[in-house]
Amino acid sequence: MTPASDAGPARYPDQDGLDVPVVWSTPMRTRFRGLDVRDGLLVRGPAGWGEFSPFWDYGDAESHAWWRAAREAAVEGWPEPVRTSVPVNVTVPAVGPERAAEIVRASGGCRTAKVKVAERPLRPDGTRGDPEPVGAEIERIAAVADALGPGGRVRIDANGGWDVDDALRRLPLLDRAAGGLEYVEQPCATVDGLAAVRRGGHVPVAADESIRRAEDPLAVVRAEAADIVVLKVQPLGGVRACLRLAEEVGLPVVVSSALESSVGLAAGVALAAALPDLPHACGLATAQLLVRDVAPSLLPVDGAIPVPTGPGHHVTPDPALLDAARASSEVQDAWVRRLARVRSLA
Repeated sequence: MTPASDAGPARYPDQDGLDVPVVWSTPMRTRFRGLDVRDGLLVRGPAGWGEFSPFWDYGDAESHAWWRAAREAAVEGWPEPVRTSVPVNVTVPAVGPERAAEIVRASGGCRTAKVKVAERPLRPDGTRGDPEPVGAEIERIAAVADALGPGGRVRIDANGGWDVDDALRRLPLLDRAAGGLEYVEQPCATVDGLAAVRRGGHVPVAADESIRRAEDPLAVVRAEAADIVVLKVQPLGGVRACLRLAEEVGLPVVVSSALESSVGLAAGVALAAALPDLPHACGLATAQLLVRDVAPSLLPVDGAIPVPTGPGHHVTPDPALLDAARASSEVQDAWVRRLARVRSLA
């Protein structure tokens, strides 16, 4: 399977034994992380299929870790799993309470929900406005907790959208609405902010961006700024790199996706399945956020995603689904040229 021929001039040498890349694109079911469309690039190598899909706000140097993860999947493969399924959370975007409850009920039996908060509306000039009113967050979280029922767990993700004062003011209210939050993910953008929220409140703190976009991921540990770390395979350079980092950090790990197709999600499942301990549900049930997928989607069954049983525990694209999700020639060319630039940095 190859992309359209008009992308030909942008093709690169297959020095790793990789096929010509295939570029996919799909609308999002609900606007998420400021995205209405998600796209990426797939490569096939001797070990199976890998995905390269850094967000467009990542520069070429920062995107190189994403390429290392794709190459690992396609050329080297992954460690053997120590479990046959991975418990997952349902992800609830910044939507109204009725829609939030619907998402939970349609989640495939998930008993944990991650709810997006600190949503900042996009202004006409491209800048972000103030975080949404706390009342809207309370209503969304309460609806999610009610839909989960007794024994359900609610975690929230602010994506660094609060300052310390705002986080400490809102968290007790949101904790009450949830009937007790499991944790708050990245309440503030900086490590110092995370540490201040952790010291000043009682809700456990998870670090995401302060790990995956940091020059020194261990700064979070030295500052005692987090109780939990969130690891994402592509931004951190692959499954093996994440396993090494998890050992260095020494804190409980939650594996989350970077909004990949199911080919890319398989790498997250591989990491979660290889970790010695997995005390929390993982954020890997995000194929539900895409209108289309390139393979039969990795979806939860009774709240867990089964580890793929195909060769190397990879997911192989379905030709018909891949064809339906194939990007336009313009998008294909942009991705292939981007990959060529990123690979040249090695």
